[in-house]
Amino acid sequence: MSGIDLAYSTGLTENSLYRYDDWLLRAAAIRDGDRVLDIGCGTGGTTRAAAWLAGSGAAVGVDLSEQALAEATRRAEETGAVTATFVPADAQVHAFEPETFDVLLSRTGCTDFADPIAAFTNLARALRPGGRVALLVWQAPSRNPWYAELTTGPTPRLDVPGPFAFADPARVAHILTTAGFQTPECEPMQELIQLGRGVDYPSAAWLVTTRKPA
Repeated sequence: MSGIDLAYSTGLTENSLYRYDDWLLRAAAIRDGDRVLDIGCGTGGTTRAAAWLAGSGAAVGVDLSEQALAEATRRAEETGAVTATFVPADAQVHAFEPETFDVLLSRTGCTDFADPIAAFTNLARALRPGGRVALLVWQAPSRNPWYAELTTGPTPRLDVPGPFAFADPARVAHILTTAGFQTPECEPMQELIQLGRGVDYPSAAWLVTTRKPA
């Protein structure tokens, strides 16, 4: 994708997944004064929401697309989300300040990690002891008929980077516990998502929650 196309695509993702946002943000239990790290933030919808919930705290969104982050910055300024900031970074290896964040958040933004154990080990270092984690990830392709509408390729494997890399709760538990987190809970979620103007598709996701040990 070109930078413009990628920014448009991530903006479309923000608009299509909004029905999951309340579930994800409620699971993150963001409190006044919290510092929140939003992984794969795209155009920043969840980062802005996290910043508002954090009140006197702040939210930092990271993403590989500088074009998407430019749009995220513009939207944050436009909506007055002054404590939402955005950093172009690869969360797998970025040198975050140790024990800086209270909450780690991601809405389908962590499934492309080439080495998810190494990535979440890196992210665990950025969380304070007892820090909370809330991830929204897709269930298997068979539970998400929208996937067949977007691609003609073969059904993707569930153990390689891609949208369904966290579809197996046992694999998710292995990744997160090996990276230093407590055993996660995976709650099934179902919502309609919008792909194109006025076209809704059923979808199924896991809401994954865990903590860094205190």
